[in-house]
Amino acid sequence: MQRNEQNTLFLDRNCVRAFFQSREKRFTIRGLMDGNPIAAHTNNSGSMLGLLRPGREILLSPAANPTRKLPYTLEMVYTGQFWVGVNTYTPNRMLRLAWQNSLIPELKGFEHFRSEARIGNSRLDALLHGSGGRMWIEAKNVTLMEEDKAYFPDAVSKRASKHMQELMIMADAGYRTVCLYLVQRPDCHCFGPADFIDQEFADMLRKAVRKGLMVLAYDTVTDPTGITLYRPLPLKF
Repeated sequence: MQRNEQNTLFLDRNCVRAFFQSREKRFTIRGLMDGNPIAAHTNNSGSMLGLLRPGREILLSPAANPTRKLPYTLEMVYTGQFWVGVNTYTPNRMLRLAWQNSLIPELKGFEHFRSEARIGNSRLDALLHGSGGRMWIEAKNVTLMEEDKAYFPDAVSKRASKHMQELMIMADAGYRTVCLYLVQRPDCHCFGPADFIDQEFADMLRKAVRKGLMVLAYDTVTDPTGITLYRPLPLKF
């Protein structure tokens, strides 16, 4: 598959590699870089189940703010066979790229893209609008795999359930609603909700689908150079 600026989020060339040691609290990980201890930020509040194992190679990107307390952010984890993207900002960035370059057919026909669109006292990741009407979208990162199937979430997520409620409200109001699940690993052949981890979310997702929610799951080609949108995955609920 050809990788280019149309379908790829290229990573900072100053990314560095280290080896994972431990996770502290929710947003800090510790590792070794060239034998020296290092602390890095992770924006992924999920469990990253099956990924964060001591000794595994990790990819860290430099912080945009050089004065930030933690100078690096966790981008990827190497399983020993392939890289898995764990940065939860990536799906939002990929969503905008896909809209700009017409990579996902369902997102065509909208002239405007608004990030962090407000609904009441909260926000959804994007609102597309224009001559095609309005489409409310939430984008999620997927890293969990069991028996060739990608699952979300990898930990109980009240926030994800809340987003389902908000999307159902917009669907009841007559708007189109979408949830994009970006699978940042290459070994999955389908996607579905993780009932065995968060039954409440799984039930709400199915309810939202009955109300008109469109679920899109996409595979990616992921390595230390970047993340490329690859192909849609079939849904198995």
